[in-house]
Amino acid sequence: MFSVNDIVMYGNTGVCRVEDIRTEKFSQKECLYYILKPVASDNSTVYCPVDNEKIKMRKLISKEEINVLIRRTPDVQPQWIENDTERKESFSAVLREGEPQKLAELLKTLHIHREEKIKEGKKFHASDEKIMKEAEKLLHGEFAQVLHISEEEVVAFIMEKLGDSPER
Repeated sequence: MFSVNDIVMYGNTGVCRVEDIRTEKFSQKECLYYILKPVASDNSTVYCPVDNEKIKMRKLISKEEINVLIRRTPDVQPQWIENDTERKESFSAVLREGEPQKLAELLKTLHIHREEKIKEGKKFHASDEKIMKEAEKLLHGEFAQVLHISEEEVVAFIMEKLGDSPER
């Protein structure tokens, strides 16, 4: 169980602070809720039942885990799925799961495929672009929170760790 003021990853919402834990009544049912405030948005509040098993909520990874994840990235073999429907389902499942290693693998796969499309003079699918942006939001948001840097600095941090300069 999480405590008030814990910083957590919550589903596709991303990094949140547990603002409160209290009983609320929604739809005639009273139960205990985590009251979450997304760190990227002061205007929203998320109510998550403490016993919720549908949407994943977990503690943030550590700096050491981030460094290990980055070191492993060059060894990741991109797993492209040619069928659009199957690819969208598979990649969406990675987003729902929210596991950092799988998000990093997904991002590498999407970035490589996008570069291939650009070299061919073709367009990158809008659905793939949307999934890539969502994966970046989740992973970069978590990295930024853990490393105490802005989301805009995450790519440069990763490239520095890999021994490259950021491409921008």
